[in-house]
Amino acid sequence: MFPIRSARVLLSTLTLALMLSLAGPVQGQSASIGADVVSRYVWRGTDFGESMSVQPALTLGFGGLEVGAWGSYSISASGAGANENDLWATYTVAASNGSSFSFGFTDYYFPGPGADGFFVSDSHILELSASFSGPESFPISLFAGRMSRNDPDNSLYLEASVPVSAFEDVDLSLTAGMVAGESEFYGTEGTAFVNLGISASKDLVITDSFSVPMSVSYILNANRPGEENHMGDDHGHDHEHDHGPDPDRAFLVFGFSLSP
Repeated sequence: MFPIRSARVLLSTLTLALMLSLAGPVQGQSASIGADVVSRYVWRGTDFGESMSVQPALTLGFGGLEVGAWGSYSISASGAGANENDLWATYTVAASNGSSFSFGFTDYYFPGPGADGFFVSDSHILELSASFSGPESFPISLFAGRMSRNDPDNSLYLEASVPVSAFEDVDLSLTAGMVAGESEFYGTEGTAFVNLGISASKDLVITDSFSVPMSVSYILNANRPGEENHMGDDHGHDHEHDHGPDPDRAFLVFGFSLSP
């Protein structure tokens, strides 16, 4: 099948970024690599793979434009159906008061065993997004993402998070994420909270110049659809990918990050 439009756009963006990097230094040019190791990959209230996962990331920055690749790979063969390899791009505009607005898109691709190839249209889901990060005086973060390809409902996900400064030694944040309406992708029959959580993070100091960020998150998918929709069985999800909605389920996730 001919490459899908979303994949072509993302590949073109990455190619442009590579050409800019080869052309010589530009203002704000940067590159970063790293990886997270998590006890479970829980995304917006759904467990992908039911296994510990390793999540590598590559990011290239050119001023306000960032492009990158992000993946998640189960360490268990039984969870490999939920393996993920995404391409993404965002453009951020910073305000003088310290706040910022970002606009972007993500191409979700699930290369599990037996899955469709990269250039097969049905193997990709495209999301358009916008986000806001408040200044230090009002440090709230807002996110909105709408699925625009291979999701018949064009599902809209909304999220807000805010740090909690009550504890000096541990950084805490509260998150509330909801799906605005009926969605087969998220397994909701109407507007529902699918991602309620609290996260705690702290750096594990190894040496004076090296530390490892660590975190623990409690996450609740508070969606309670009818029994006929439980776990997405009647939503047409491809269970070969080993992922689907996780309504009315709670998770406790541990993770740490490694980067040069």
